[in-house]
Amino acid sequence: MHTAASPLMPIPGPIDTVPVPRAVTPREDGRIDLMGLSRPQIKSVLEEAGLDVKAAKLRSKQLFHWLYHRGETDFEAMTDLAKPMRGWMSERFVVGRPNVVEAQVSSDGTRKWLLRSDDGQDYEMVFIPDADRGTLCVSSQVGCTLNCSFCHTGTMRLVRNLTPGEIVGQVMLARDALGEWPKGSMVSANDDEDDDASHYTADGRLLTNIVMMGMGEPLYNFDHVRDALRVVMDGDGLALSRRRITLSTSGVIPMMARASEEIGVNLAVSLHAVTKEVRDELVPLNRKYGIDELLQACADYPKASNARRITFEYVMIRDKNDSDDDARELVRLLRKYKLPAKVNLIPFNPWPGTDYECSTPERIRRFSEIVFEGGISAPVRTPRGRDIMAACGQLKSASEKKSRAEMKRLAEEKQAALG
Repeated sequence: MHTAASPLMPIPGPIDTVPVPRAVTPREDGRIDLMGLSRPQIKSVLEEAGLDVKAAKLRSKQLFHWLYHRGETDFEAMTDLAKPMRGWMSERFVVGRPNVVEAQVSSDGTRKWLLRSDDGQDYEMVFIPDADRGTLCVSSQVGCTLNCSFCHTGTMRLVRNLTPGEIVGQVMLARDALGEWPKGSMVSANDDEDDDASHYTADGRLLTNIVMMGMGEPLYNFDHVRDALRVVMDGDGLALSRRRITLSTSGVIPMMARASEEIGVNLAVSLHAVTKEVRDELVPLNRKYGIDELLQACADYPKASNARRITFEYVMIRDKNDSDDDARELVRLLRKYKLPAKVNLIPFNPWPGTDYECSTPERIRRFSEIVFEGGISAPVRTPRGRDIMAACGQLKSASEKKSRAEMKRLAEEKQAALG
Protein backbone atom coordinates (compact mmCIF):
# COMPACT_ATOMS: atom_id res chain seq x y z
CA MET A 1 0.00 0.00 0.00
CA HIS A 2 1.38 3.45 -0.86
CA THR A 3 2.32 5.89 1.83
CA ALA A 4 2.75 9.61 1.50
CA ALA A 5 6.52 9.11 1.46
CA SER A 6 6.50 6.50 -1.30
CA PRO A 7 9.33 7.10 -3.79
CA LEU A 8 8.02 7.81 -7.26
CA MET A 9 9.54 6.06 -10.25
CA PRO A 10 10.78 8.54 -12.88
CA ILE A 11 8.44 8.47 -15.84
CA PRO A 12 9.37 9.61 -19.35
CA GLY A 13 7.56 12.35 -21.15
CA PRO A 14 6.79 16.00 -20.47
CA ILE A 15 3.83 15.36 -18.20
CA ASP A 16 4.49 14.59 -14.55
CA THR A 17 2.31 12.07 -12.79
CA VAL A 18 0.03 13.07 -9.96
CA PRO A 19 0.98 10.74 -7.10
CA VAL A 20 -1.95 9.35 -5.17
CA PRO A 21 -0.67 7.65 -2.04
CA ARG A 22 -4.12 6.64 -0.86
CA ALA A 23 -5.34 3.11 -1.53
CA VAL A 24 -9.01 4.03 -1.17
CA THR A 25 -10.82 6.96 -2.80
CA PRO A 26 -12.57 8.85 0.06
CA ARG A 27 -16.37 9.02 -0.02
CA GLU A 28 -18.43 12.09 0.81
CA ASP A 29 -20.53 10.15 3.33
CA GLY A 30 -17.42 9.12 5.27
CA ARG A 31 -18.07 5.38 4.99
CA ILE A 32 -15.17 3.12 4.00
CA ASP A 33 -15.47 1.24 0.72
CA LEU A 34 -14.45 -2.38 1.29
CA MET A 35 -14.13 -3.13 -2.44
CA GLY A 36 -10.61 -4.22 -3.35
CA LEU A 37 -9.52 -4.92 0.21
CA SER A 38 -7.87 -8.23 1.07
CA ARG A 39 -8.92 -10.36 4.03
CA PRO A 40 -6.18 -8.91 6.32
CA GLN A 41 -7.14 -5.37 5.25
CA ILE A 42 -10.84 -6.04 5.95
CA LYS A 43 -9.88 -7.46 9.35
CA SER A 44 -7.81 -4.35 10.06
CA VAL A 45 -10.62 -1.88 9.21
CA LEU A 46 -13.06 -3.89 11.32
CA GLU A 47 -10.69 -3.69 14.29
CA GLU A 48 -10.24 0.05 13.75
CA ALA A 49 -14.05 0.36 13.76
CA GLY A 50 -14.24 -1.32 17.17
CA LEU A 51 -14.49 -5.10 16.77
CA ASP A 52 -12.19 -7.25 18.90
CA VAL A 53 -9.50 -9.34 17.19
CA LYS A 54 -11.43 -12.62 17.25
CA ALA A 55 -14.66 -11.09 15.93
CA ALA A 56 -12.80 -9.12 13.26
CA LYS A 57 -11.09 -12.28 12.01
CA LEU A 58 -14.41 -14.17 11.72
CA ARG A 59 -16.30 -11.27 10.11
CA SER A 60 -13.48 -10.54 7.65
CA LYS A 61 -13.67 -14.14 6.39
CA GLN A 62 -17.46 -13.88 6.02
CA LEU A 63 -17.29 -10.51 4.29
CA PHE A 64 -14.57 -11.66 1.89
CA HIS A 65 -16.82 -14.54 0.81
CA TRP A 66 -19.87 -12.31 0.33
CA LEU A 67 -17.94 -9.60 -1.48
CA TYR A 68 -15.88 -11.65 -3.91
CA HIS A 69 -17.47 -15.08 -4.19
CA ARG A 70 -21.10 -14.02 -4.12
CA GLY A 71 -20.81 -10.46 -5.46
CA GLU A 72 -23.11 -9.13 -2.75
CA THR A 73 -23.21 -5.38 -2.12
CA ASP A 74 -26.02 -5.23 0.48
CA PHE A 75 -25.09 -6.08 4.08
CA GLU A 76 -28.73 -6.93 4.79
CA ALA A 77 -28.47 -9.85 2.34
CA MET A 78 -25.47 -11.36 4.16
CA THR A 79 -27.55 -13.94 6.00
CA ASP A 80 -24.84 -15.46 8.19
CA LEU A 81 -24.33 -12.10 9.92
CA ALA A 82 -26.66 -11.31 12.83
CA LYS A 83 -29.11 -8.49 12.06
CA PRO A 84 -27.52 -6.02 14.53
CA MET A 85 -24.11 -6.67 12.92
CA ARG A 86 -25.53 -5.99 9.45
CA GLY A 87 -26.83 -2.63 10.62
CA TRP A 88 -23.53 -1.82 12.34
CA MET A 89 -21.65 -2.51 9.11
CA SER A 90 -24.08 -0.55 6.94
CA GLU A 91 -23.42 2.55 9.06
CA ARG A 92 -19.65 2.33 8.67
CA PHE A 93 -18.93 0.60 5.38
CA VAL A 94 -20.08 0.25 1.80
CA VAL A 95 -19.39 -2.34 -0.91
CA GLY A 96 -18.90 -0.12 -3.91
CA ARG A 97 -18.98 -0.47 -7.66
CA PRO A 98 -17.71 1.98 -10.25
CA ASN A 99 -20.39 4.46 -11.29
CA VAL A 100 -21.51 3.72 -14.86
CA VAL A 101 -21.72 6.88 -16.97
CA GLU A 102 -22.39 5.07 -20.25
CA ALA A 103 -22.62 1.45 -21.41
CA GLN A 104 -22.34 0.55 -25.09
CA VAL A 105 -22.67 -2.72 -27.00
CA SER A 106 -20.92 -3.25 -30.33
CA SER A 107 -22.47 -5.01 -33.31
CA ASP A 108 -20.02 -7.88 -32.61
CA GLY A 109 -21.11 -8.24 -28.98
CA THR A 110 -18.21 -6.33 -27.43
CA ARG A 111 -19.29 -4.20 -24.46
CA LYS A 112 -17.68 -0.96 -23.30
CA TRP A 113 -18.37 0.93 -20.09
CA LEU A 114 -17.42 4.52 -19.30
CA LEU A 115 -16.94 4.58 -15.53
CA ARG A 116 -16.63 7.38 -12.98
CA SER A 117 -14.88 7.22 -9.62
CA ASP A 118 -16.15 8.75 -6.37
CA ASP A 119 -13.87 11.76 -6.98
CA GLY A 120 -15.24 12.32 -10.49
CA GLN A 121 -12.53 10.74 -12.66
CA ASP A 122 -13.49 8.84 -15.82
CA TYR A 123 -12.00 5.60 -17.15
CA GLU A 124 -13.12 2.73 -19.37
CA MET A 125 -13.32 -1.06 -19.44
CA VAL A 126 -14.21 -3.48 -22.23
CA PHE A 127 -15.62 -7.03 -22.30
CA ILE A 128 -14.92 -9.16 -25.39
CA PRO A 129 -17.01 -12.33 -25.75
CA ASP A 130 -15.82 -15.27 -27.82
CA ALA A 131 -17.15 -18.78 -28.37
CA ASP A 132 -14.77 -20.38 -25.88
CA ARG A 133 -13.85 -17.46 -23.60
CA GLY A 134 -14.83 -14.04 -22.37
CA THR A 135 -12.06 -11.48 -21.84
CA LEU A 136 -12.28 -8.35 -19.70
CA CYS A 137 -9.91 -5.53 -20.62
CA VAL A 138 -9.17 -3.67 -17.38
CA SER A 139 -7.78 -0.14 -16.90
CA SER A 140 -5.10 0.66 -14.31
CA GLN A 141 -4.87 4.45 -14.58
CA VAL A 142 -7.01 7.47 -15.41
CA GLY A 143 -5.25 8.54 -18.59
CA CYS A 144 -1.69 7.50 -19.45
CA THR A 145 1.77 9.01 -19.33
CA LEU A 146 3.44 7.00 -22.10
CA ASN A 147 2.24 9.15 -25.03
CA CYS A 148 2.36 6.28 -27.56
CA SER A 149 1.61 8.06 -30.83
CA PHE A 150 -0.66 5.37 -32.32
CA CYS A 151 -2.83 5.04 -29.21
CA HIS A 152 -5.88 7.20 -28.45
CA THR A 153 -5.39 6.77 -24.70
CA GLY A 154 -1.86 8.09 -25.18
CA THR A 155 -3.26 11.51 -26.12
CA MET A 156 -4.71 11.89 -22.59
CA ARG A 157 -2.82 13.37 -19.71
CA LEU A 158 -2.30 11.06 -16.76
CA VAL A 159 -4.62 12.15 -13.96
CA ARG A 160 -3.95 9.50 -11.32
CA ASN A 161 -3.54 5.83 -10.57
CA LEU A 162 -6.63 3.74 -9.99
CA THR A 163 -6.94 2.23 -6.51
CA PRO A 164 -7.11 -1.54 -5.93
CA GLY A 165 -10.86 -1.15 -5.33
CA GLU A 166 -11.34 0.66 -8.63
CA ILE A 167 -9.40 -2.06 -10.46
CA VAL A 168 -11.18 -5.00 -8.77
CA GLY A 169 -14.46 -3.07 -9.13
CA GLN A 170 -14.22 -3.37 -12.91
CA VAL A 171 -14.17 -7.17 -12.61
CA MET A 172 -17.08 -7.10 -10.16
CA LEU A 173 -19.13 -4.81 -12.39
CA ALA A 174 -18.56 -7.06 -15.41
CA ARG A 175 -19.74 -10.09 -13.46
CA ASP A 176 -22.77 -8.11 -12.29
CA ALA A 177 -23.60 -7.24 -15.89
CA LEU A 178 -23.11 -10.82 -17.06
CA GLY A 179 -25.26 -12.21 -14.23
CA GLU A 180 -22.43 -14.47 -13.17
CA TRP A 181 -22.74 -14.64 -9.40
CA PRO A 182 -23.70 -17.92 -7.70
CA LYS A 183 -27.39 -18.13 -6.88
CA GLY A 184 -28.96 -19.12 -3.58
CA SER A 185 -27.42 -19.33 -0.14
CA MET A 186 -24.53 -21.34 1.23
CA VAL A 187 -25.46 -21.09 4.91
CA SER A 188 -26.55 -24.20 6.78
CA ALA A 189 -30.04 -25.56 6.19
CA ASN A 190 -30.51 -25.44 9.96
CA ASP A 191 -30.02 -21.68 10.02
CA ASP A 192 -33.21 -19.78 10.88
CA GLU A 193 -32.82 -17.34 8.00
CA ASP A 194 -31.97 -19.77 5.23
CA ASP A 195 -34.75 -20.45 2.79
CA ASP A 196 -32.87 -21.32 -0.37
CA ALA A 197 -29.84 -23.45 0.52
CA SER A 198 -30.95 -26.21 -1.82
CA HIS A 199 -31.01 -23.79 -4.78
CA TYR A 200 -27.35 -22.72 -4.60
CA THR A 201 -25.70 -22.94 -8.02
CA ALA A 202 -22.21 -22.03 -9.15
CA ASP A 203 -21.68 -19.45 -11.86
CA GLY A 204 -21.35 -20.24 -15.55
CA ARG A 205 -18.11 -18.31 -16.03
CA LEU A 206 -18.71 -16.23 -19.12
CA LEU A 207 -15.84 -14.08 -17.86
CA THR A 208 -12.85 -16.41 -18.13
CA ASN A 209 -9.86 -14.12 -18.77
CA ILE A 210 -8.56 -10.73 -17.67
CA VAL A 211 -6.09 -8.58 -19.57
CA MET A 212 -4.52 -5.53 -17.96
CA MET A 213 -4.57 -3.74 -21.31
CA GLY A 214 -7.03 -0.91 -20.69
CA MET A 215 -6.12 2.70 -20.00
CA GLY A 216 -2.71 3.24 -18.42
CA GLU A 217 0.62 1.44 -17.94
CA PRO A 218 0.05 -1.21 -15.21
CA LEU A 219 3.68 -1.28 -14.10
CA TYR A 220 3.57 2.44 -13.28
CA ASN A 221 0.81 1.59 -10.79
CA PHE A 222 2.56 -1.52 -9.58
CA ASP A 223 1.44 -1.78 -5.94
CA HIS A 224 -2.23 -1.20 -6.66
CA VAL A 225 -2.28 -3.56 -9.67
CA ARG A 226 -0.50 -6.25 -7.65
CA ASP A 227 -2.86 -5.93 -4.69
CA ALA A 228 -5.93 -5.92 -6.95
CA LEU A 229 -4.85 -9.01 -8.89
CA ARG A 230 -4.08 -10.88 -5.67
CA VAL A 231 -7.69 -10.30 -4.62
CA VAL A 232 -8.93 -11.44 -8.05
CA MET A 233 -6.82 -14.62 -7.85
CA ASP A 234 -7.74 -15.53 -4.25
CA GLY A 235 -9.26 -19.01 -4.26
CA ASP A 236 -11.90 -18.08 -1.69
CA GLY A 237 -13.25 -15.24 -3.80
CA LEU A 238 -13.20 -14.54 -7.53
CA ALA A 239 -10.69 -17.40 -7.87
CA LEU A 240 -9.43 -16.54 -11.34
CA SER A 241 -6.31 -18.54 -12.24
CA ARG A 242 -3.11 -16.57 -12.77
CA ARG A 243 -2.78 -18.44 -16.07
CA ARG A 244 -5.92 -16.65 -17.27
CA ILE A 245 -4.60 -13.17 -16.43
CA THR A 246 -2.27 -11.22 -18.71
CA LEU A 247 -0.49 -8.01 -17.78
CA SER A 248 0.56 -5.83 -20.70
CA THR A 249 3.49 -3.43 -20.43
CA SER A 250 5.21 -1.09 -22.85
CA GLY A 251 8.48 -2.18 -21.29
CA VAL A 252 8.98 -0.76 -17.79
CA ILE A 253 12.07 -2.92 -17.34
CA PRO A 254 12.83 -2.27 -13.63
CA MET A 255 9.39 -3.59 -12.67
CA MET A 256 9.21 -6.64 -14.94
CA ALA A 257 11.08 -9.08 -12.68
CA ARG A 258 9.05 -7.86 -9.69
CA ALA A 259 5.87 -8.47 -11.65
CA SER A 260 6.89 -12.07 -12.17
CA GLU A 261 7.74 -12.64 -8.51
CA GLU A 262 4.96 -10.66 -6.82
CA ILE A 263 2.09 -11.14 -9.28
CA GLY A 264 3.08 -14.12 -11.44
CA VAL A 265 0.59 -13.66 -14.26
CA ASN A 266 1.25 -13.93 -18.00
CA LEU A 267 3.27 -11.14 -19.59
CA ALA A 268 2.48 -9.26 -22.79
CA VAL A 269 4.90 -6.67 -24.16
CA SER A 270 3.87 -3.83 -26.49
CA LEU A 271 6.69 -4.03 -29.04
CA HIS A 272 5.16 -2.50 -32.20
CA ALA A 273 8.47 -1.92 -34.01
CA VAL A 274 11.88 -3.52 -34.58
CA THR A 275 14.07 -0.43 -35.13
CA LYS A 276 14.99 2.27 -32.66
CA GLU A 277 13.80 5.08 -34.95
CA VAL A 278 10.29 3.70 -35.44
CA ARG A 279 9.79 2.46 -31.86
CA ASP A 280 11.00 5.82 -30.49
CA GLU A 281 8.14 7.39 -32.43
CA LEU A 282 5.46 4.82 -31.64
CA VAL A 283 6.45 4.05 -28.04
CA PRO A 284 8.45 6.98 -26.59
CA LEU A 285 9.40 4.83 -23.57
CA ASN A 286 11.86 3.20 -26.01
CA ARG A 287 14.12 6.24 -25.54
CA LYS A 288 14.53 5.19 -21.92
CA TYR A 289 14.51 1.41 -22.31
CA GLY A 290 15.63 0.28 -25.77
CA ILE A 291 14.58 -2.79 -27.76
CA ASP A 292 17.62 -4.92 -26.93
CA GLU A 293 17.41 -4.07 -23.24
CA LEU A 294 13.69 -4.88 -23.28
CA LEU A 295 14.15 -8.22 -25.04
CA GLN A 296 16.90 -9.19 -22.60
CA ALA A 297 14.52 -8.43 -19.72
CA CYS A 298 11.95 -10.69 -21.42
CA ALA A 299 14.56 -13.45 -21.77
CA ASP A 300 15.26 -13.10 -18.05
CA TYR A 301 11.57 -13.12 -17.09
CA PRO A 302 11.39 -15.91 -14.49
CA LYS A 303 7.95 -17.22 -15.49
CA ALA A 304 8.68 -17.45 -19.23
CA SER A 305 8.68 -20.97 -20.69
CA ASN A 306 7.38 -22.83 -23.71
CA ALA A 307 4.21 -23.49 -21.73
CA ARG A 308 3.90 -19.82 -20.77
CA ARG A 309 5.17 -17.86 -23.73
CA ILE A 310 5.57 -14.10 -23.61
CA THR A 311 3.15 -12.40 -25.98
CA PHE A 312 4.51 -9.56 -28.08
CA GLU A 313 1.88 -7.11 -29.30
CA TYR A 314 2.58 -5.59 -32.69
CA VAL A 315 0.15 -3.05 -34.13
CA MET A 316 0.20 -3.08 -37.94
CA ILE A 317 0.57 0.46 -39.31
CA ARG A 318 0.71 1.09 -43.04
CA ASP A 319 4.19 1.98 -44.40
CA LYS A 320 5.51 2.39 -40.85
CA ASN A 321 6.36 -1.03 -39.40
CA ASP A 322 4.80 -3.57 -41.78
CA SER A 323 7.43 -4.39 -44.42
CA ASP A 324 8.90 -7.81 -45.19
CA ASP A 325 12.20 -6.56 -43.74
CA ASP A 326 10.42 -5.61 -40.50
CA ALA A 327 8.96 -9.11 -40.27
CA ARG A 328 12.36 -10.75 -40.86
CA GLU A 329 14.02 -8.47 -38.29
CA LEU A 330 11.31 -9.38 -35.77
CA VAL A 331 12.11 -13.07 -36.25
CA ARG A 332 15.85 -12.39 -35.95
CA LEU A 333 15.43 -10.48 -32.68
CA LEU A 334 13.18 -13.04 -31.02
CA ARG A 335 15.47 -15.91 -32.06
CA LYS A 336 18.57 -14.02 -30.94
CA TYR A 337 17.21 -13.85 -27.41
CA LYS A 338 15.83 -17.42 -27.56
CA LEU A 339 12.44 -16.15 -26.40
CA PRO A 340 9.49 -18.51 -25.90
CA ALA A 341 7.20 -16.09 -27.67
CA LYS A 342 4.17 -15.54 -29.80
CA VAL A 343 3.37 -12.35 -31.68
CA ASN A 344 -0.14 -10.90 -31.73
CA LEU A 345 -0.52 -8.88 -34.92
CA ILE A 346 -3.06 -6.14 -34.27
CA PRO A 347 -4.55 -4.25 -37.23
CA PHE A 348 -4.32 -0.55 -36.38
CA ASN A 349 -7.63 0.74 -35.08
CA PRO A 350 -8.31 4.30 -36.26
CA TRP A 351 -9.44 7.15 -34.02
CA PRO A 352 -10.26 10.83 -34.62
CA GLY A 353 -7.16 12.94 -35.25
CA THR A 354 -4.65 10.21 -36.04
CA ASP A 355 -2.43 10.37 -39.12
CA TYR A 356 -1.77 6.62 -39.14
CA GLU A 357 -3.56 4.09 -41.33
CA CYS A 358 -4.02 0.35 -40.94
CA SER A 359 -1.86 -1.96 -43.06
CA THR A 360 -3.73 -3.67 -45.88
CA PRO A 361 -5.08 -7.18 -45.24
CA GLU A 362 -2.64 -8.54 -47.85
CA ARG A 363 0.32 -6.87 -46.13
CA ILE A 364 -0.72 -8.16 -42.69
CA ARG A 365 -1.15 -11.69 -44.09
CA ARG A 366 2.33 -11.62 -45.69
CA PHE A 367 3.91 -10.25 -42.49
CA SER A 368 2.26 -13.05 -40.52
CA GLU A 369 3.49 -15.70 -43.00
CA ILE A 370 7.11 -14.52 -42.70
CA VAL A 371 7.01 -14.67 -38.90
CA PHE A 372 5.34 -18.11 -39.00
CA GLU A 373 8.02 -19.34 -41.44
CA GLY A 374 10.58 -18.20 -38.88
CA GLY A 375 9.08 -20.65 -36.38
CA ILE A 376 7.11 -18.13 -34.31
CA SER A 377 3.34 -18.10 -33.93
CA ALA A 378 1.91 -14.85 -35.34
CA PRO A 379 -1.89 -14.85 -35.32
CA VAL A 380 -3.76 -11.78 -36.53
CA ARG A 381 -6.10 -10.40 -33.89
CA THR A 382 -9.57 -9.74 -35.25
CA PRO A 383 -10.54 -6.13 -34.41
CA ARG A 384 -13.41 -6.08 -31.92
CA GLY A 385 -15.64 -3.19 -30.90
CA ARG A 386 -14.35 -0.70 -33.46
CA ASP A 387 -17.82 0.79 -33.97
CA ILE A 388 -18.00 1.87 -30.31
CA MET A 389 -14.30 2.87 -30.05
CA ALA A 390 -13.62 -0.15 -27.82
CA ALA A 391 -10.87 -1.78 -29.90
CA CYS A 392 -7.20 -1.93 -28.97
CA GLY A 393 -5.71 1.58 -28.80
CA GLN A 394 -9.07 3.35 -28.99
CA LEU A 395 -9.95 3.75 -25.29
CA LYS A 396 -10.28 7.29 -24.05
CA SER A 397 -12.73 8.78 -21.59
CA ALA A 398 -15.49 10.86 -23.15
CA SER A 399 -14.45 13.83 -21.00
CA GLU A 400 -11.21 14.09 -23.01
CA LYS A 401 -12.33 14.70 -26.59
CA LYS A 402 -9.86 16.83 -28.53
CA SER A 403 -9.91 18.42 -31.97
CA ARG A 404 -7.43 17.36 -34.64
CA ALA A 405 -5.66 20.73 -34.35
CA GLU A 406 -5.26 20.31 -30.61
CA MET A 407 -3.94 16.75 -31.14
CA LYS A 408 -1.22 18.12 -33.42
CA ARG A 409 -0.36 20.92 -30.99
CA LEU A 410 0.01 18.43 -28.13
CA ALA A 411 2.15 16.14 -30.30
CA GLU A 412 4.45 19.07 -31.13
CA GLU A 413 4.71 20.00 -27.44
CA LYS A 414 5.66 16.43 -26.54
CA GLN A 415 8.25 16.27 -29.32
CA ALA A 416 9.82 19.57 -28.21
CA ALA A 417 9.93 18.46 -24.56
CA LEU A 418 11.58 15.17 -25.50
CA GLY A 419 14.19 17.02 -27.56
